[in-house]
This record gives sequence, structure tokens and C-alpha cells, in this order.
Amino acid sequence: MFVTTAYALSATAATDAAAPATSDAHNTTTTAVHEVEHEAFPPFDPSHFPSQILWLAITFGIFYYLVAKHITPRLSGIIETRESRIASDLAEATRMKDEADAAIAKYEQELAEARAKGNAIAAEAREKAKAEAAAERTKLDADISKKIADAEVSINEIKNRALSEVAVVAEDTAAQIVEQLTGVSVTKADVKSAVGALKA
Repeated sequence: MFVTTAYALSATAATDAAAPATSDAHNTTTTAVHEVEHEAFPPFDPSHFPSQILWLAITFGIFYYLVAKHITPRLSGIIETRESRIASDLAEATRMKDEADAAIAKYEQELAEARAKGNAIAAEAREKAKAEAAAERTKLDADISKKIADAEVSINEIKNRALSEVAVVAEDTAAQIVEQLTGVSVTKADVKSAVGALKA
């Protein structure tokens, strides 16, 4: 039904070549061949447009069927899969970010509590050390005061003993000096009264 002009002309030329040719038939065939050689390119020949449009419609229909029934559903499935994967990844990232923020907040709170507790412990330790140092200082002051008082008592005792011994030595020495100078024996009572008068 859709036979091209070029094919019809070539078939006519072959029939003419096979039959016994006369000079008129030969001239007619040569003219037809020259006319075929100078015709337009078949795809651009308007007489071929109906068959080209028919095949274009058939090809486009097949291509549209393949795209609509096979390619588009696969692309839609791939896009939906990727969208769901991206959404799940974003949800997971958001969850992990929230967990990280919560962990950081908890860490900062625990750190603040630990610092406050450490400061309280340090302040308590300082106060306790001050109290212990004050108590120790008071105890040392009391011990030193007691030792000083004991030392003063001991010194006074030694001083009184020394003074009493000095008085005895002075009385003996005075008696000996008087006896050697004057040759007169002096009683201890006289020497003692004389030394007492000198002290006064």
C-alpha cells in the first residue's frame, strides 16, 4: 500500500531493461532515470509525509507506552525511596542532635553541681582548718602561759633561795672580815642585824 516512488520507478526501469527495447522505449527509460536522479530526498518529499506521520505516531505511541508503563513508575519508585531515606536520615540526625544537646546540658549541669559541691567542700575544709588552728593556737598559748608561770615561780624560788644563801654568805663573810680587822668575835645575831640594816 505504501510503496515509494523510487521503488516504483526502479521496478519500471528494470522491466523496461528486460523487455526488447526500441529506440523510443530506450529514450523514455533514460528520461525517467534522469528524472528520478533529480527528484527530492525521499524524507523531504511531500508525497511521503502520510507514511512518515503514520510511523511517527506508531513510534511515539510505543515510546509513550514504555515511558508511561515502565520508566515513569521505576523513576517514581526510586524518587520515593530516596525521599523516604532522606526523611529517615534527617529524622535520625535530628534525634541524635537532640540527644547530644540533652547530654551536653546534663554534663554542664553536673559540672556546675560538682563545682558548687567542690567550693562548698573547700569552704568547709577552710573553716574547719581555721577552727582547728585557732583551737591549737589557744591550746599552745595556754601551754606557753602555764610554762611561763611555772618558769616565773621557779625563777622566784631560785631567786629567793639565792638571796637567802647570799645573806648567809654575807653574814659569814662580814663576821670573818670584822674578826680579821678588829680581832673581835662577833655573834651571828649581831651580824644578821647589821646585814638587815644594810638591806633596809
